[in-house]
Amino acid sequence: MADGAGSDVRGRYAALVGRLDSADAPAEKAALKADIIELIRAVDREIAELGALKEDVKKLAERWKSIGDGPPPVVAGMQPSAPVRADHIGASTFIEKGWSRISLGDYPAAETALGKALELSPNDVQATSLLGWAQMHQEKYDDALMNFQRVLMKEPANALARINVGYICLKKRIFGEAIEHLSKAIRLDNDAKATLYAHYYLGLVYLEREMYEDAQTFFQKSLALGPNLLEAYYELGRAYWLADQKDDAREAWRAGAAANKFNPWGKRCAEVLARVEGGGQPD
Repeated sequence: MADGAGSDVRGRYAALVGRLDSADAPAEKAALKADIIELIRAVDREIAELGALKEDVKKLAERWKSIGDGPPPVVAGMQPSAPVRADHIGASTFIEKGWSRISLGDYPAAETALGKALELSPNDVQATSLLGWAQMHQEKYDDALMNFQRVLMKEPANALARINVGYICLKKRIFGEAIEHLSKAIRLDNDAKATLYAHYYLGLVYLEREMYEDAQTFFQKSLALGPNLLEAYYELGRAYWLADQKDDAREAWRAGAAANKFNPWGKRCAEVLARVEGGGQPD
C-alpha cells in the first residue's frame, strides 16, 4: 500500500474509532455503519491493487534472473530415463465427466472421475485443478489446496486454481486474501469458468461480511455470465432477504426454481420459496 493511501486509510480508521467512542455514537449509528462499510471497501481496493503490484514485482524478479543467463545447466541424473506415457484422449473423457458432475453438485463422483483422469494422464493441469475443486466442495481443504498449489507452480496464471484458493480463504474467513485471489482471476480473464466463479465467490465473500449490495452485484454479474449457475439465484435471494428486500428475494428464488426444477439448486430455490411464502424463514 502506498504511503499516501495507507495513511489515508489509517486516518479514517482512527477517526471512526473516535466517533464510536464518543457520546454522540448512538445518534450517529446509521452514518457510522455507512462509513465503516465504505472504509472496508477502500481497504479491499488497496489489497487488490497490492496483489496486482506483487505480481508485477515477481515479473521483475523473473526478468532479473534472465539477465546474462544462458540455458540452464544439465544435471546428471535429473532426466527421466524414459518418457512418461499418458493417455490424454482417455483422460479427456473423464475430465469432461468430472466437470459435468461438478456442475450437478455431485462432488464425490467428480472426484472419482478426475482421479481416473489423472491415472491416465498424471500431469494434466486441468484434471488436477478440477480434482482440487471437487475436494474443496467436500471440505477436504488440505487436499484441495495441495492440488491447487501444484497447478499454480506449473501455471501461475491459472485462473481456475486461483479462484479456488480464494474460495478456501473465504471458508477460512481470511477475507482479504480471498478478495485478492478472486480479483486477480477476474483481471486475468483467461478462463470463462474461472471468471464466472470468481464473481460468484466474491458475492459469497461480501454476503459473509454483511455487505449485501455488493453481494447482490456480484451474484447478478455471475448470472449474466452463466445463467445456469443456479446456486447464484439461491444466494442472490439470500442477499436480498437479508437486506430486507423480500419481494426481490422471492423473485430470485422463483427464477432459480423455474430455470431447472431437476437441478439440486433449482430444487433448493423452490423449497426456500415455499417456506417463506408459508411464513417461514430461509436457511
